[in-house]
Amino acid sequence: MPNEIDQPAIRSVAVLDHPKIARTGQVADDIQAALQRWGVVVYRASTWDTPAVQAIAGKAALLVALGGDGSTLRAARVAAPHGAMVASVNMGRLGFLSEMRPDNWREALPRIVRGDYWVEARMMLTARVSRNGQAGESEALDPRDALNDIVISRGTLARMVRIRTHVDGGLLTTYACDGLIVATPTGSTAYALAAGGPILPPQLRNIVLVPIAPHLSLDRAVVLSQGSVVEMVVRTDHQAILTADGQSEMVLNDGDIVTVRASE
Repeated sequence: MPNEIDQPAIRSVAVLDHPKIARTGQVADDIQAALQRWGVVVYRASTWDTPAVQAIAGKAALLVALGGDGSTLRAARVAAPHGAMVASVNMGRLGFLSEMRPDNWREALPRIVRGDYWVEARMMLTARVSRNGQAGESEALDPRDALNDIVISRGTLARMVRIRTHVDGGLLTTYACDGLIVATPTGSTAYALAAGGPILPPQLRNIVLVPIAPHLSLDRAVVLSQGSVVEMVVRTDHQAILTADGQSEMVLNDGDIVTVRASE
């Protein structure tokens, strides 16, 4: 039979389907059957079931995410701490982060399993939030990791937030805006691009700052060097929100300090 593999270079694969795209289930079944025929150990989970994906990410050398770019982002955040690779089958809309489609995975996946591939390393971001409690002690909240971007934005009310922003300890500016995007080169083609930011080659390790609807404040994107640390103090008399890759959300209070740097 075509595309048969006697000695797979990749011996364990997690296949992640999308619970809201029904047809991913059948494609995932087909991929699982092919992998098992090639002697590969297969794990199955939904990309939206984070605990299940975390449980298998350390066992699989490769995660294959079926869905759109959001599925790839979810898989990447879970895979990164384990050093697992991620490949995607685009069954969503844009598919910027996908190398395979439902009509060509049968040609591409055997090459990957045989070891005929290259790994494209992408920088991720980590955001840490410090909050002063009632007694004045600073509380460190759970960090958030992102492949595309960390965004601080207004909540449900259409009112500005003020974000006092330092870079490597020096004051850059105080943004008065709907929000501030801190993006990776991968994320430069996502929300940051829609807000007027530049497009960067994904292999770079720069950080991009792009304000959203700034009012009488710095209105240009800023590209920072590798290794920069961005510290943002949130000033608001209503609700503000931090999101990672547009998926993981945290409510921010007035005075919260968000520190963003390249993830390890």
